Amino acid sequence: MTDHVLTYMTFFPVAGMVAVLLLPRERHDLIRWVSALFTVPPLLLAVWLFRNFDRANPGFQFIEKFDWIPAYNIQYFVGVDGISISMVLLTALLSFLCIFASWGIDKGVKGYFALFLLLDAGMMGVFVALDFFLFYIFWEVMLLPMYFLIGIWGGPRREYAAIKFFLYTLFGSVLMLLAILALYFTTEPHTFDMTQLIAQSDRYGTTPLPFWPFDQLRWGFQHVVWMALFIGFAIKIPAFPFHTWLPDAHVEAPTAISVILAGVLLKMGTYGILRINYSMFPEATGDLAFWFLGALGAWNIIYGALCAMAQKDLKKLVAYSSVSHMGYVMLGMATFTPHGINGAVLQMFNHGTITGMLFLMVGVIYDRAHHRDIEGFGGVAAIMPVYTGVSAFAIFASMGLPGLSGFISEVLVLLGAWQKYPVLSVLGASGVILTAGYLLWTVQRVFLGATNEKYKTMPEINGRELFTMIPLAVIILIVGVYPSVVLDLLSASLEQLNQAVIPHLG
Repeated sequence: MTDHVLTYMTFFPVAGMVAVLLLPRERHDLIRWVSALFTVPPLLLAVWLFRNFDRANPGFQFIEKFDWIPAYNIQYFVGVDGISISMVLLTALLSFLCIFASWGIDKGVKGYFALFLLLDAGMMGVFVALDFFLFYIFWEVMLLPMYFLIGIWGGPRREYAAIKFFLYTLFGSVLMLLAILALYFTTEPHTFDMTQLIAQSDRYGTTPLPFWPFDQLRWGFQHVVWMALFIGFAIKIPAFPFHTWLPDAHVEAPTAISVILAGVLLKMGTYGILRINYSMFPEATGDLAFWFLGALGAWNIIYGALCAMAQKDLKKLVAYSSVSHMGYVMLGMATFTPHGINGAVLQMFNHGTITGMLFLMVGVIYDRAHHRDIEGFGGVAAIMPVYTGVSAFAIFASMGLPGLSGFISEVLVLLGAWQKYPVLSVLGASGVILTAGYLLWTVQRVFLGATNEKYKTMPEINGRELFTMIPLAVIILIVGVYPSVVLDLLSASLEQLNQAVIPHLG
């Protein structure tokens, strides 16, 4: 079993999808439980991976490799290293919990859960694929079920949100495909093997850009490909100005799909930049990362926080908070310091658990009140004290309260940024103040104050809803108190990546 652990994790949900499609469509409870059953093995295997991962080894582990389409040197090649293993763990956990968060779906139950399991397989495949052709297939597989899950099971403007999500992501996918083909035909022999593409990075030359006034910035093949890939990944992050699909998609998506969007899909953008842009184009990364990651990350932090502060819809507020918090990831990645880059990847993991919990929190109250208007609540703490306590935990974690996971990752990013870009570090730190402002203001309007008479009989959070939130709360607390539990997974691989890029910094 250990020789094929990544394959089992990736394709077990596909087997679950087939099983769900064979069930009678009217057996809703059976469909739900079978779907949940098929997300358990990937989660258990993720725990096994966590326990058996060699933290001192910066290379790829649990590798599976065999010829798939030999005529074009395309292989089935999967593996994990310190950059990807935290994302694999996060994907397995959130997929399992979101199945239970989807229990309230009562329209097209069979189609919903079948598509969800296909989405699960696509997400897992992106993080384990080491063949660029395979990576691209999983990337596209993930796009289609997400489009239908938003477009069919979403809110009143679901078609608009789904089409906008699809078009933005498809535009990025086209740029990515062109970059992949350019790399394939540049290497000799032609290959999609990411490890070979990384090893041949010195073949991707640079030439001076005649009209560019700065001598230190050279321009060539690898810069063009770097930018094409960066735009494709930036759309997924989403980085300004490619972010406008996110609030619409989040607001219209079902609760569980919002959790997956924020918890996993956004991370694919920053993961792709680390895995591909940084590893394959260290020279272009050294030239461009500050301008297109550092400065953009600081802008995202401030812009996302200000947008969140202006929202009246609770779900849209959390969506814009994701734009802000992903800015810390980009800022940390641009520092090329151990503190910064480790903090960035830790923030990817922490943001997945914290924001996932926040969207689940929104889903609980929406199921009862049937609206998300922040001003329309008030005094919820007196009506639902347990729900309020769990929600406050998630909110304080998002705020970066010491002792919770959001604090340590943001501090590491700011420490790394201060060493290289003090001004950007100050801007990033001001985002912490803005975040506290809009979150505390939200707590005041939703949970405190006079009780809204309309909701005096609103039922307390139930056991199933607690089941989806408590595991995330436990992880947030553990990582906040003992961050090495995740940092030890990342450090060796990120240090190796840093050392490949640092010689090319201007």
